[in-house]
Amino acid sequence: MTAVLESSCAPFAVVSGADLQVPLVDGTTCTYANFDYAASAPALAAVTDRIVELLPYYSSVHRGAGYASRVSTAAYEKARGTVSNFVVAQSDSVTIFTRNTTDSLNLLARCVPGETVVLDIEHHANLLPWRNRRVVVAADTLAETVARIEVELATKPAALLAITGASNVTGEVLPIRELAELAHRYGARILVDGAQLVPHRRIDISDLGIDYLAFSGHKLYAPHGAGVLVGRRDWLDAAQPYLAGGGAVHSVSVESTAWARSPARHEAGTPNVLGVAAVAAACEALTEHERSGSVEHERALSDRLRTGLTATPGVRLLEVWNDSPDTVGIVTFAIDGFGPGEIAAYLSAEHGIGVRDGKFCAHPLLARLGRPGGAVRASLGLGSSSADVDRLLGAITKLVYEGASWTYEEKEGWWNPVPDPRPFPDLVDGKAGVGSPCVPATVPVSASGESGAAEWDESPSQAEAVSIEI
Repeated sequence: MTAVLESSCAPFAVVSGADLQVPLVDGTTCTYANFDYAASAPALAAVTDRIVELLPYYSSVHRGAGYASRVSTAAYEKARGTVSNFVVAQSDSVTIFTRNTTDSLNLLARCVPGETVVLDIEHHANLLPWRNRRVVVAADTLAETVARIEVELATKPAALLAITGASNVTGEVLPIRELAELAHRYGARILVDGAQLVPHRRIDISDLGIDYLAFSGHKLYAPHGAGVLVGRRDWLDAAQPYLAGGGAVHSVSVESTAWARSPARHEAGTPNVLGVAAVAAACEALTEHERSGSVEHERALSDRLRTGLTATPGVRLLEVWNDSPDTVGIVTFAIDGFGPGEIAAYLSAEHGIGVRDGKFCAHPLLARLGRPGGAVRASLGLGSSSADVDRLLGAITKLVYEGASWTYEEKEGWWNPVPDPRPFPDLVDGKAGVGSPCVPATVPVSASGESGAAEWDESPSQAEAVSIEI
């Protein structure tokens, strides 16, 4: 049977939805157990409080003389300073607010004056935007992977090395300092996709030698639609504005435009003031939580989960490297005899547990890990507890030894209980949501992402070819 450790860990912080009651297929209800922090984390109480505090003052920024506008402008620019301090940005760096990590990476991709080196394990957001990319195939060890990156950088100059800080599939943390030194040795800069690392570890970009860092508010317990790009100014100021419009200019005439410097250069239009304030509040709260032991809390829960899953027959944990010294609170697994969608549907319908299933926007990585059909990801956060972990382990143990108590069927890539008697709230008209799962495409996809014939200015790279076929 699954081993359950004796020590207990209460939730480390109060998050939204902590007391959410969800219906089960047997007609009962239970408290929701959230294991989907890696996709979108719930809001910290401190974040919700900040939004409530600022909302009465919400107004236009930078150009309004009204009192509310002045307060909103001050809050927006104060948030920029808070975020910069949170990542220990250098004085000559610039902090730009975006929609999310994907937005930040696409912005920077337009600014890079040369080729970009990436690993094949990346989230699509750190793979697809780099049009002049060279893909390095990761080895079975971190040491050999770093060596392969060095060979690539030494063989041919590159402008940028773009890496993830922590894998969104396995949670494994990369040696950022070592990779930064390597990039700089060969004349390249380094971008870190911090979407999965920043919520779990404090990042000092000055100390680590990071040139650019991107991350999302919705993974940082600030789910209000804002993201961040922090980095060196010169590339950002030399590039064309990410969006053309108001706020990004010094002056405009019919004949010419004088663009502003960054960050305004890449923040055209009315900004997401409340979202930005939420990110700043999250940064402040996370700083205090780390001082109080949040990293140790997460490691204890991660160890508990990994130990329990490893002890369960038929459960396979996914990993990229066999020598990774550190992981964040992400555990991805498969169970012999059960599909990932079926497992996720069972956990939700019979146990009120929310996990992620599929390919996690990392199709090439899932394919190389031998799981082209996807896997199940359980991710932890500040609102997680040992009781949640034990509940998940108990549900998986029951599935392995006894099977599901309900019938589940797959239709158009989605697994659901049949029948599904669970009521859904009126705010969604009583209907369950549907989306676009990671399933094989039924029509060719073009380089621009539109359906139709695949057309390229040049032959696609291996990574691009993979993205078309999936």
